[in-house]
Amino acid sequence: MIHEYTLRVLPEEAAQETAIIACVSREKGHKITSIKGIQVLRRSIDARQRTIYVNLTVRVFVNEPVSDPVATPFNYPDVSDKPTVLVVGAGPGGLFAALRLIQLGLKPIVIERGKSVHDRRKDIAAISRQGLVNPDSNYCFGEGGAGAFSDGKLYTRSKKRGNVERVLQLFCQFGASPSILIDAHPHIGSDKLPAIIEGMREQIKASGGSVHFETRMEALLLHEGKVVGLRTSKGETLEGPVILATGHSARDVYRQLYQQAIPLEAKGLALGVRLEHPQILIDQIQYHNPKGRGDFLPPAEYSLVAQVEQRGVYSFCMCPGGFVVPSASGPAQVVVNGMSPSNRGSRWANAGLVVEIRPEDLTPRLQDSLDKALNAAGSNNGIPPGSVMEALGAPLPAELGLLQLQEQLEYLCFLHGGSNQTAPAQRMTDFVQGKRSADLPVSSYTPGIVNSTLHAWMPPFITKRLQQGFTAFDTAHKGFLTNEAVLIGVETRTSSPVRIPRNPITLAHVSVPGLYPCGEGAGYAGGIVSAAIDGERCAEQLAASLI
Repeated sequence: MIHEYTLRVLPEEAAQETAIIACVSREKGHKITSIKGIQVLRRSIDARQRTIYVNLTVRVFVNEPVSDPVATPFNYPDVSDKPTVLVVGAGPGGLFAALRLIQLGLKPIVIERGKSVHDRRKDIAAISRQGLVNPDSNYCFGEGGAGAFSDGKLYTRSKKRGNVERVLQLFCQFGASPSILIDAHPHIGSDKLPAIIEGMREQIKASGGSVHFETRMEALLLHEGKVVGLRTSKGETLEGPVILATGHSARDVYRQLYQQAIPLEAKGLALGVRLEHPQILIDQIQYHNPKGRGDFLPPAEYSLVAQVEQRGVYSFCMCPGGFVVPSASGPAQVVVNGMSPSNRGSRWANAGLVVEIRPEDLTPRLQDSLDKALNAAGSNNGIPPGSVMEALGAPLPAELGLLQLQEQLEYLCFLHGGSNQTAPAQRMTDFVQGKRSADLPVSSYTPGIVNSTLHAWMPPFITKRLQQGFTAFDTAHKGFLTNEAVLIGVETRTSSPVRIPRNPITLAHVSVPGLYPCGEGAGYAGGIVSAAIDGERCAEQLAASLI
């Protein structure tokens, strides 16, 4: 017979099949000789108590030969002569939308402003080595989207929005490790994900779709208030309904939509810093052991949240065994993010530590504090005050107000950092105590960090909440607040600052038929899996509208 059991075992037991079989025999009453094999279906770590356990769901074969589960492959027909759908953006939202369109008998034409995932590597290397940012090919733009080179984490809380298992299985079909189907917090890694993305692209092409790199959407084509196509930066006119999956950093797209009178909404986001600890310290804290994680546990993660003055302060995109990376997508910006390779093998742990910002928080007081900080930073760099404001452009409408706040904070960080993507930094305890650090620790951030008083020039709305949040986190996780950790500025690309409103059922724009806002850039997702799910949902609703 085949049984499924939930087990709670020690890490060293979870690492050995024979130990798991012994546990099944002991707890479930089966003779060891009758157990012909097991399959681990789910795995998670419970580190809430002093003794660490691994929770397992296992399939046990009792007096029956072991049979591997047979995955049903996703089939993709030839859609060369089928109706065309335009997909703007080749991130997870766009790629999964395109693949689902093929399954539904429609021909996707994907346009992507950036380069292929392979060619994108050269531009990403140039950011770290030379401080050169290609505005169309960087950590944010290019095939695979922002997630391709910033971790490949597949954990999502969006289980009510769609089939997470289906998305993970599709990743496996294109080469991901089957472990992502088992682990509670699945992770592919930035070193493995590019090959998977290439496989998806080749499938789109093999089925009769097409993918056009280094091609921007210049404008939507409207006829009687309906989207009927788009015009590209190469002068082409393409016809068909549009799935708009441009990602959270395509600020020119938001401006373009506003100019075309496509209704938009301001959406809350979070702003803060990237916090980097030695990984051994996080292991010691999370696993309650001065020796760290030992031989049988993975690099420890954390997820922290506190309420400070009616706003959330929380960790975001935690990267154990990872690196801090430069994520600017244009000139005169310094932005940081994090990533981990598949083995999570570096000696650092990092995460965004951010403060919730709502549209109503964009008050004259907040703007005044930012203007003063910008003028002061510009003056220190020999820039006249008028030139600082001129560089930021004219004030934007209310719908784009938080987008402008992002841009201002990134420019301010640039003024305190450097033209070669060096980033301002401060030791953690010094930040909380409001004093300049005497020196800085070695960091994984390859462009380099420079000593700076982040507490003094970042908006008080953010800094005061971070200071209180760090103190609260240290109360719950003793040792978290330490000068061994360093804050690196700034973390601003947590989500889109704009939502493109759509009908919750049809997923089409509320007032512009033929336009399907999709994924993170439209304000409806927050990560690779949720964006992929949203891409599939948009494809399904668009296909239904054509029947």
